[in-house]
Amino acid sequence: MIFAGILAVTPTRRHIHVIVMMAVIAASTAGGILLILDFLDGGAIAHGVGGWVAGIAIPFAADMFTALMLAVTGILTLTCAWFAVASGRAQSRFFAPMLLVLLAGVNGALLTADLFNLFVFIEVMLLPSYGLFLLAAPDRAPIRRIAGVRLYVTLNLLTSTVFLVGVGFLYGTAGTVNIAELSGLAASDETVAIATAVCLFALGIKAAVVPVHGWLARAYPTTSPAITALFSGLHTKIAIFAIYRIYAVVFDGDPRFLWIGIAVFTVTMIVGALGAAGENSSRSMLAFNMVSGIGYILLGVALFTPLGLVAGIFYLIHHMIVKASLFLSTGAVEVRYGTDKLGAFRGVAKTEPLIAAAFFVAALSLAGLPPFSGFVAKLSLILAAQDAGEIVAVVVMILVSLVTLLAMLRIWSGMFWGSRSSEAASSLDAESADEESADAASVAGSGTGTAGATDTLTRTRPRIGASLAAPAIVLAVITLGLGLGAELLLGLAQIAADGLLDTSAYVEAVLGS
Repeated sequence: MIFAGILAVTPTRRHIHVIVMMAVIAASTAGGILLILDFLDGGAIAHGVGGWVAGIAIPFAADMFTALMLAVTGILTLTCAWFAVASGRAQSRFFAPMLLVLLAGVNGALLTADLFNLFVFIEVMLLPSYGLFLLAAPDRAPIRRIAGVRLYVTLNLLTSTVFLVGVGFLYGTAGTVNIAELSGLAASDETVAIATAVCLFALGIKAAVVPVHGWLARAYPTTSPAITALFSGLHTKIAIFAIYRIYAVVFDGDPRFLWIGIAVFTVTMIVGALGAAGENSSRSMLAFNMVSGIGYILLGVALFTPLGLVAGIFYLIHHMIVKASLFLSTGAVEVRYGTDKLGAFRGVAKTEPLIAAAFFVAALSLAGLPPFSGFVAKLSLILAAQDAGEIVAVVVMILVSLVTLLAMLRIWSGMFWGSRSSEAASSLDAESADEESADAASVAGSGTGTAGATDTLTRTRPRIGASLAAPAIVLAVITLGLGLGAELLLGLAQIAADGLLDTSAYVEAVLGS
């Protein structure tokens, strides 16, 4: 927040803004990694801001689950910021300040142990997000862009209002909004359970759970690929994190209500996968696939067994990395070739082998094929559902994985594979000539290529430079590493899951702060 304020009043020197922004994000990421090392033996730490007594001070708390999320959100913010700079969508003097405020809100939402301050930090996340949504958006199709941001703002205002109402009901019934002080109350008091359910419903809207999922697939593709990738790893995942935390602490994992989650999240998987089948652009398809993945992640908390929570947390980390990689790889193609519509051009793999390889790796991981992280995540979740006797969920997960694989193959064949035709060249020229000319100045001299759309399909050398391709490649390598070295992340997820099954360390740390 301090550096965001400094950059906001600093005269526009793009290289200084970029250096400071990247350094601050890297430092925040390093902090998350150091916290992971602190929690290898389990436990939790907490701090009351300002030295006030417990119950009055604003409490911040962390355990392994929090630390994992801090580290991964930092990595995603770093790679997406890198992509935004490389693609020329970070030109505004306010881009870096708003991105840092967004990250501050994310960190605060992950660390707070107070539901009202969770609302506050979600708002801190949202306010710069509205600006980033427009500042980084493509110049073409202004009406579509405005419609997208209008939907995004309206939906989030609704979500915030519902969540605040739930927090008010909770304070009225329980007399506190401190998560530790609410420990187990929803399991023993039905009025507290209903009030907390309102909060969970609002978080479900923000997480794009069926039936309140359509906004994500319509809003996210209307901004730039960098911001789409960033939001995919931050906004919905913060809501998912909060659902895990609230149900574990406030409901104490009460099994009476788990059937609701299993039913809703299983349907979410199906709707997201089928929704992707009806789209004809890569980002729209990936947005619907994202809805499907959210169903997988939340099924872990709906099972609320040791293996279910481990699988859900592993899937959460995997999905954040893989989905961002897919958005950035297809986004790199969109930035340099002018469109993400399937069939507008083909054969990108022939001139862009690195970005094609990054997409291929992330796509196979999303579909759940070995040796990538998606295979471990889905197999763990299937075994957890089988152990819990949820056979319908097992069948749905397997079928949805097949549909997801077909969707990824459709993007591959419609964008990366095949031969280039003159008809496709004409189509691409008509769609992207205006954007190519507008982008030429911003990418000139960057080493990423500035040729017009007409020769897009006749070039034999890459148009996507190393700086633009690197973020997607880095994340694809990470998902491969998490698959081959899954034991490490599974061990960390086990520690995080233990903290959710037995919340005593977290509660005691917060109450003692």
